[in-house]
Amino acid sequence: MVMMIMMIMKRETKKRETKKRDDEKMDNKTKSNKKDTEKSDGIGSKLEYITELKIPKEQIWNILATLKEYFKLVGPGFMISVAYIDPGNYSVNISAGAAFRFRLLYVGLMANLCSIFFHGLCVRLGSVTGYNLAQACRAFLPAWLNIFLYAIAEISMIATDITEVVGTGIAVNLLIPWIPLEVGCALSILDVIFIRIVSSTSGKLKGLRAFEFFVMALVIGVVICFCIQLCLINTPSVGEVLSGYLPSKELFRSQSIYQACGILGATVMPHSLYLGSALIQPRLKTYDIDHGIISATSDLDTNNSKIYKPSIESINACTKVFITELTICLFIFALFVNSAILITAGSSLYETPGDDADLFGIHDLLSKSVGPAAGAIFAFALLLSGGSAAIICTLSGQMISSGALHITVSPWLRRLFTRLVSTMPSIIIAHLAGKQGLDDVLDASQAVLSLMLPFITAPLIIFTSLDRYMTVRTPRSHNQNRAMNRVGSISWDLESLPPLETKMGNSWFVIIIAVVIWLVILTMNIANLLGKVIYSIGLLRGHAILH
Repeated sequence: MVMMIMMIMKRETKKRETKKRDDEKMDNKTKSNKKDTEKSDGIGSKLEYITELKIPKEQIWNILATLKEYFKLVGPGFMISVAYIDPGNYSVNISAGAAFRFRLLYVGLMANLCSIFFHGLCVRLGSVTGYNLAQACRAFLPAWLNIFLYAIAEISMIATDITEVVGTGIAVNLLIPWIPLEVGCALSILDVIFIRIVSSTSGKLKGLRAFEFFVMALVIGVVICFCIQLCLINTPSVGEVLSGYLPSKELFRSQSIYQACGILGATVMPHSLYLGSALIQPRLKTYDIDHGIISATSDLDTNNSKIYKPSIESINACTKVFITELTICLFIFALFVNSAILITAGSSLYETPGDDADLFGIHDLLSKSVGPAAGAIFAFALLLSGGSAAIICTLSGQMISSGALHITVSPWLRRLFTRLVSTMPSIIIAHLAGKQGLDDVLDASQAVLSLMLPFITAPLIIFTSLDRYMTVRTPRSHNQNRAMNRVGSISWDLESLPPLETKMGNSWFVIIIAVVIWLVILTMNIANLLGKVIYSIGLLRGHAILH
């Protein structure tokens, strides 16, 4: 009996082992067949399911298609971020770091958030109305007020361009010391040749996407330079640096307010608001063409009397992408570079004599304490920043003049005029006042830009808050004609019906935030001006007492 039981058990064990081997063979065969099938079917079958995650290939293709659509829209964020890493930013951040170490990092962070907020409004204005900020001022404001705001914008452009001239001149002098500052400033006019090469006879830049990728490369080059720079310097503890992003009572000191206004002007660049509201429109039109909403032969141009009005579909699909890209670019690139400059200055120049707390001082200190390579990298980053920001300045100036006055000038002629206006005083100051004079010009120009901000942002807030401007009107036949392709003919006359209206003005919450930010900027500028007036009166009284 026992023997029989043992034989039965042995037989069952053999059966189980045989079955297990057969199952393993089947699994191996199935896997082999699956691999062969994947090889024969190509990429599509490979994406049937991702191992373990079991993601269907349709979902993978949807993700890839979404990414492709996103990258079609990428570009404006990089172009705008260039305005926030120009030589003016270098100067004010070095002065702030040398005087207050890391305590004004908080101002840079808040200024960056303000910039993102205002550029979000610019995206909405350009998307919903079809106008850039300059065109909107001409269309919605009285003629005298439009001319006044145009003059303010041109002052901002010249103040910005002076920083590019001075920054380029300093960078050339730092890289090639035997070239005088005056000659370095004069050499900055060579970017007119570059603008002339890439511009067409009609005055528009050719290959906008290629141009944007060129600017992206410059931005990434600056970021790489500062990544290397931060690795080379002796930075303090991470906690000490991060504490600078918290509010500090230092902000309420007179000199601190001046530096804060400079950081604000260098961060929320007025000319970039005009640029940000204009760069998105070609992409909105491309979206409408690709999705059959308008004809590809449509020849609406922003310089003509007819302004292209984006569809509600393109606005809904593209606006969030634009704002997301803008936020990422300003946080990753602009905030990083500005923080890196201030941290470098705070680590190297804090509590040094005032004469050494400038672009020349930080270059000399980095070259001596870290090595010549560190100084060369700093100067090269400054040169890249000045060159790329000058190109963006040209684009902004073109949009301002054509939008506000309907004056279309070839970009290289526009650049030549602006550069001549900026170069002559820079050369004179470099000759008469030398290094210290140029450094003072950089700081003062950023304070001037901050002073211009309330005038330029006020109409932006007003336009985006009023539904009479921020309403998208869609003809009923627009939706119904597309529906007819699926359903059939419609018997009634759709053209006689009023268009559908979608109101897209700012919510009360956004309006309150915008007004608060505007009042803070205005208050800071008034406090800065009063501080300078009181300081000047004190100096005059001191001289009177001495005499």
